[in-house]
Amino acid sequence: MTKDSGRTAAIRAVAALGLTAALVGLLFWLDLAAYYDWIKAVHVIAVIAWMAGMLYLPRLFVYHADAQIGSDKSETFKVMERRLLNAIINPAMLVAWVLGLWLAWEGFGFSGGWLHAKIAAVLVLSGIHGYLSGATRKFAQDRNTKPARHWRIVNEVPTVLMIVIVVLVIVKPF
Repeated sequence: MTKDSGRTAAIRAVAALGLTAALVGLLFWLDLAAYYDWIKAVHVIAVIAWMAGMLYLPRLFVYHADAQIGSDKSETFKVMERRLLNAIINPAMLVAWVLGLWLAWEGFGFSGGWLHAKIAAVLVLSGIHGYLSGATRKFAQDRNTKPARHWRIVNEVPTVLMIVIVVLVIVKPF
């Protein structure tokens, strides 16, 4: 990673965190407790969209890794990956985080072992999201060094995290 691309990634990360914090703050300031069920519904919709993208993007990488650099196929994958990340995955993650933090506070006061474990799993999922974002940039610059097998394995990580998160939310085992 070059110095400039690292700086750009850091600026994007700080901007995303700032936007998330501002939106969460706005939710608290507006006192939307009467809309709890609606907010929860939108949160679930955002999580579904985020997960759909997190499951699809590494699958695109599996096929892109085998495409000849500069080919029409490779260039098509670049467009698909960029649009998926920017139009679906990133906005869905932002909405899921903002509404999820508000729901955790409003519904549970951030208490409960299951909730702490869920937040930890969502943090790991967000880290995978960051890894996939970086990979999207590498593919766009024709700098991917990972084989298709790597992306097949990475494709399973969001699935495992999703299962853990759903069990924690529904069963609340502790």
